[in-house]
Amino acid sequence: MSSPELHPLLGALLQGQRRALAKTITLLESQKKAHQQEARVLLQHILPHTGKAFRLGISGTPGVGKSTFIESFGLHLIEQGLKVAVLAVDPSSVLSGGSILADKTRMERLSSHPSAFIRPSPSAGVLGGVALHTREVMLACDAAGFDVILIETVGVGQSETVVSRLTDCFVLLTLPNAGDDLQAVKRGIMEMVDLILINKADLLPEQANLTQAQLEGALKLQQSTAKVMQTSALQNHNIALVWEHLKGLREAHLQDIIAKRQAQQQSWFEEHLHALVWQHFQEQMDPLLYASLQEQARTGKMDPVSAAHLLLEDTHGEKHLPENH
Repeated sequence: MSSPELHPLLGALLQGQRRALAKTITLLESQKKAHQQEARVLLQHILPHTGKAFRLGISGTPGVGKSTFIESFGLHLIEQGLKVAVLAVDPSSVLSGGSILADKTRMERLSSHPSAFIRPSPSAGVLGGVALHTREVMLACDAAGFDVILIETVGVGQSETVVSRLTDCFVLLTLPNAGDDLQAVKRGIMEMVDLILINKADLLPEQANLTQAQLEGALKLQQSTAKVMQTSALQNHNIALVWEHLKGLREAHLQDIIAKRQAQQQSWFEEHLHALVWQHFQEQMDPLLYASLQEQARTGKMDPVSAAHLLLEDTHGEKHLPENH
């Protein structure tokens, strides 16, 4: 097992010091090459101290009350003597790259509690509703002693299912009148979700009952074991039952969760390897040839498949600069 002396931040991080956790996350998210090298070393030292936290993904359409639910849920967990970390991913602007990062203001009571840690991160154009370094940040929070880590995604879409590849359980929030829409549009999510919560059910009780019946029917057809529950985060209705259900899932499927985490580690390795190969290829290729082939593929002077093969052959040492016809 790693010794805390192997990295200056590690000892303080393992003691749960917030300043050390914040510095660790900043290092993990840095785009500077020197920082990335240091982050890899630190991550290697962190890894043996992880695996204890319960990792939950929380998704749902904008306006469904994700932040309100997370605050109510997080405060309930703290009442049970648990430490809670929230990794809240905000959408980044395609034009400016900026993000709102307003989750701390939306979770005022939770963010000020000493047993909670909220870290907003920009999605920075990464699909899947998560940020580029969500995995690493999650491991840092785990090593820092947080018992439950909640990953709040940017919102629901087909790509949101990526969060299910980072967490132990995937919770989807929906509204009382969203049953038909969810079945029609979000089939990918429906196949991966572990628990569906109809939030704000107190506002439209009849519609909530109808939506619950529709969702339960759809899950039954898919032979899913996911449960549907009605909640009101604002009124704290059924929040305790949600936690009891999730605890039960974890206990009943502990071996499955262990296997799932191993699969997630393998997926992480493969994803990062693909990114490294592409980065290496970009560094090796001739930028002028790349621009020429890209233009010919764009204008139809060459089919994209042949253009890609020519670029690959050139990078491997076989020069075949095509003529512009």
